[in-house]
Amino acid sequence: MYKEIYLDAPNLGETEKQYLARSISIGYVSTLGPFVSEFEKKFAKYLNVKKAVSTQSGTAALHMALYELGIKKGNEVIVPALTFVATVNPVKYVGAEPVFVDVDPDTWNISPGEIEKHITEKTKAIIPTHLYGNPCNMDEIMEIAKEYKLFVIEDATESLGAKYNDKHTGTFGDLGCFSFNGNKIITTGGGGLVAGNNGKRLEHIKFLVNQARGESKDHYHPEIGFNYRMTNLEAALGLAQMERLNEFLIKKRKFHDIYRKKLKDTENMHFQEEYENAESSFWFSCIIFDKEIDIPRLQEELKNKGVPTRRIFMPITEFPPYRTCKKGEYKNSYYIYEKGLCLPSSTLNSENEIYYVCEKLKELI
Repeated sequence: MYKEIYLDAPNLGETEKQYLARSISIGYVSTLGPFVSEFEKKFAKYLNVKKAVSTQSGTAALHMALYELGIKKGNEVIVPALTFVATVNPVKYVGAEPVFVDVDPDTWNISPGEIEKHITEKTKAIIPTHLYGNPCNMDEIMEIAKEYKLFVIEDATESLGAKYNDKHTGTFGDLGCFSFNGNKIITTGGGGLVAGNNGKRLEHIKFLVNQARGESKDHYHPEIGFNYRMTNLEAALGLAQMERLNEFLIKKRKFHDIYRKKLKDTENMHFQEEYENAESSFWFSCIIFDKEIDIPRLQEELKNKGVPTRRIFMPITEFPPYRTCKKGEYKNSYYIYEKGLCLPSSTLNSENEIYYVCEKLKELI
């Protein structure tokens, strides 16, 4: 067994130490300092969008996107049933109601056909989640949004570096939201970001995340604002991680290729699939078992062999705050949750360690 195999731990090294030391040496560690604006500009350039605004988390980014687009009480927002809870909680923050729809059985992403079935006169927005880094069918989603005059807020919190039709996820909708939590493709420790091409909207979000502080008078706040700013220390870490982003993406895809190659002949197992014109960032490589299997027991047995895993997200409709929402059919979401498993995907791992995971998984199933 290898010394340690990592599920989703961040990859930090000398570059990160150097950036953090610079932030400390100039005395800017909180919400003032040069690295925040530098990180935002570098991120916008990477995505090829007009502007990016950093936030304190991906959840905060989604909250600000909904708030800026005027989503409020009485509105409905279409969301996938299979996603992390942070996709949906901000809908409640602004007083709107989430409407859950099922996902595609192959890509595990929100089904465009199901979206259209659930549009009502109250629907104001769609939040597609690029689950585990895998791009949604943005062509169809944007066509639906255009036809029904709906906003699209992309939850790209797991998909930095992923592309659809050679265009980055998070850049198709009205606004795109990213996360830099410790387990994401790159990390700022915490942190998030809103990106897009409407400079006016994003400039207003920049104003709001800084407590809506006016420039003309000291401590003057003409609107209700939010304390959602990224710190200079976090942005310094983000700049270092951006320098290594391509390295991480190459490694993630390599790991996924190894999993597919070594497990391809395993009966009753398959992977989350990409659309033909999509490139996943493979935040996680995930599998699904097409047979009865005791997932918790398998996880425990793998853990005993030094292989950490985690369950697929539980459908949000299972959570008490959302049981009173409109009910629908979510058979794909439940099937994927009940039979799916996320495999070690941290870029701290070596290729040999991924081969080891495959070996132990095949032994056990």
